[in-house]
Amino acid sequence: MRNLLYKRFWRLHFFAALFITPLLLSLTLSGIGYLFFTDVENQLYDDYFFGKSHKEEVLTIDEAVEKAEAAFAGYSTTKVIMLEEPYNTRLTLSNGKEEKYVFLDDNNQMVGSQDANYTFSNIMRNTHSSLFIGGTFVNYLVELAACWTIFLLLSGLYMTFKGNLLKKPKSENKRQKSKRYHALVGTIITIPMVMFISTGLLWSAFQGSILADIASESPTFGYPLLQQKPPTSDVSEIPWATRQLEAPTSEGEHAQHHGGGAVRHTNDNQISIANLEKEITAMNIAKPYSIIYPSNAEGIYTVAKASNSGVTGLDVKPTEEATIYFDQYSGKFIDQVNYEDYGMLAKFFTWGIPLHEGHLFGWPNKLLNLVVCLAFLAVIAWGICTWILRKKKGELSAPPQISHKISIPFVSFLILLGILMPLFGASLIAVVLIEFIILGWQTKKKLRAEEVK
Repeated sequence: MRNLLYKRFWRLHFFAALFITPLLLSLTLSGIGYLFFTDVENQLYDDYFFGKSHKEEVLTIDEAVEKAEAAFAGYSTTKVIMLEEPYNTRLTLSNGKEEKYVFLDDNNQMVGSQDANYTFSNIMRNTHSSLFIGGTFVNYLVELAACWTIFLLLSGLYMTFKGNLLKKPKSENKRQKSKRYHALVGTIITIPMVMFISTGLLWSAFQGSILADIASESPTFGYPLLQQKPPTSDVSEIPWATRQLEAPTSEGEHAQHHGGGAVRHTNDNQISIANLEKEITAMNIAKPYSIIYPSNAEGIYTVAKASNSGVTGLDVKPTEEATIYFDQYSGKFIDQVNYEDYGMLAKFFTWGIPLHEGHLFGWPNKLLNLVVCLAFLAVIAWGICTWILRKKKGELSAPPQISHKISIPFVSFLILLGILMPLFGASLIAVVLIEFIILGWQTKKKLRAEEVK
């Protein structure tokens, strides 16, 4: 019975590794690149981040926004990012489809600009999450690879101890040595790898959306209602005639909930960013933070401090996260959401994502992630080497298919993983169907061979 269970894990382990290894290599290498994006960008974009325009004239931040929008026709500013010294201020401009980053020096003069799609951090992040191709199918494919990796690690752990693979024999050939190394390093990194993958699934396309829905539908467990449905500005601050022309749009609220989108609302009665900064300073809100423009007439200015912004110089500690709302007409403080207001799931997001990205506890976090990633690459290499050394010429040399009754522990384990990772569960059903088709074909082939005899 134990031998049959071992062989079932071995077969599924083999085929899972065979099909997802190319994706795992891409995910791991791009993950390593993203670990150090702040260090790379500080060097790569030194002129943009810290450079000066050499223009003596001092502009207000609002004048700088106007000049930036004049320089990029069709684009409007959706976000102003105020960073700590020595970083320059950064504007995010959008035309509804694409984004540009514009950097301003101490005099609010333009230093330079970037195409958002092709910054180092965004290239690494997009490669890691969607192979830089994008689209729902690719996102699901990447997520599926992550889910099956958890199965590979756990099934490998089972086979390591059941097969006594860590014990070094008196004499071993190259294949046995490679297999032992594969099992040894795989065992060591199983816990940190499962932890890193699980935190990565927090913002994945399928499972991430499920968790986000849970966090939204259960405010005490997830995100407070105030953050899901931000307050509105007092439209009585603007003339009646203007109000009639500025009906709020349904997409405005949605855009604000996600940190602002391509929609930006402006009117002559809106408080300037310069005056809003005075309100921010009066509340002792320290940099770094983002100022997100209102997206309709009833919208608010949102000041956000995030622990997983993906912007060099912008991230704060999880406990310092805050979303603060200001009236767009009077600039008065309305309300705010702090880390303490989050539910358990939201707090898990807030700690888990920076841990996955490697900046939760500074350089030790980066080094830990790097060591685990390099060890995982070694596990992949030893796994491939073991297969090649075992592989017979002209054959796949896959573990044999077993026609005996499926064991309850094996099925229970797969069902549990399928419940915890729904996308994995759906793919598992497809795998089972394929296995039955192959088994049926092999059975018919065997019967025909016996009839010929």
